[in-house]
Amino acid sequence: MITPLRIDVPQADLDDLSDRLSRTRWPNEVADAGWDYGFPLARLRALAEHWRTGYDWRAHEARLNTLPHFTTEIEGQTIHFVHVRSSNPDALALVLTHGWPGSFLEFLDVIEPLSRDFHLVIPSLPGYGFSGPTHERGWDIVRIARAWAELMERLGYDRYGAQGGDFGSGVSTALGAVAPEHVVGVHVNYLPTRPDPDAGVELSASDEARLDKVRHLMANRPPYQALQAATPQTIGYALTDSPVGQLAWIAERFAQWTDPCAPIDDERILTDVSLYWLTATAASSARLHHDAPRRTEPCPVPLGVAVFAHDITQAVRPLAERLYDIRHWSEFERGGHFAAMEVPDLLAGDVRDFFLTLAKDDALATSG
Repeated sequence: MITPLRIDVPQADLDDLSDRLSRTRWPNEVADAGWDYGFPLARLRALAEHWRTGYDWRAHEARLNTLPHFTTEIEGQTIHFVHVRSSNPDALALVLTHGWPGSFLEFLDVIEPLSRDFHLVIPSLPGYGFSGPTHERGWDIVRIARAWAELMERLGYDRYGAQGGDFGSGVSTALGAVAPEHVVGVHVNYLPTRPDPDAGVELSASDEARLDKVRHLMANRPPYQALQAATPQTIGYALTDSPVGQLAWIAERFAQWTDPCAPIDDERILTDVSLYWLTATAASSARLHHDAPRRTEPCPVPLGVAVFAHDITQAVRPLAERLYDIRHWSEFERGGHFAAMEVPDLLAGDVRDFFLTLAKDDALATSG
């Protein structure tokens, strides 16, 4: 069963948030700390004060309710999704998948341009946002991909594409692996490529520089990732009880993973943080770092890759080509990890180019 959803957060929850923000117990900070010790105190206090006194959840909620929201249940788990149909009834469908610490909100600015040519299905990952907390083990990337295949079948889509970044990249390539007869292709804007001394491929100086960046990250695992992968429940207590803690945890990622020339505005950051807070999904969303496999799922369908210069890492094509059937590769000087929010025009254009070409090829193949 698919049920329409209207977002209507209880006023008591908003009042509780305001009250908690007003009673924040702030730590001190050493002089001239900058970012050396973590999120700067002055910046966080200003952001928290805007959240308490200037930010209007109801206004954002009203705008979100102009979109068609639905929920369904798959394997006992609530799945929330936005479903926007193109005016072209024969359009290819795309399922767009976010990552952490993002949400379906990442795709708001690409809905209008992409829905001209595609039907769009934008789910919230299990354990995230309006999909609500997960209640059992095993909601890893492959299981989510199987749930997406079930969701697309329920919506009546036999052939469709998949797009994503961050965890959404892994879910999208896994969807191509679990439902290759239905997925025409996968487009990703984040594709980790690990160093492989036995690859036997020639790499350029720029490729080696990209791998040096990957080696540095592997040797210096980010603290958020280590905590969420090892003890997501433990960090979940702090994030679920303290709105300022949740704010710092997520806002730091938006500050450090984006293109300095394309920053995400505070209103969008606070809406994303509010979504995590109001749905109490800090711990359940963190569990995906614990449950996500550390291996790459073979993906037999055509792959399109968009590489953004300010992302956490940049993919190395010769290594990626050993694992995927790459049909499309774009490099952009602007944009970072949250490309759909930072440079929606670039991402939407690249997604459109890749999938319209695949749709034509698929139509020719099926008609032949």
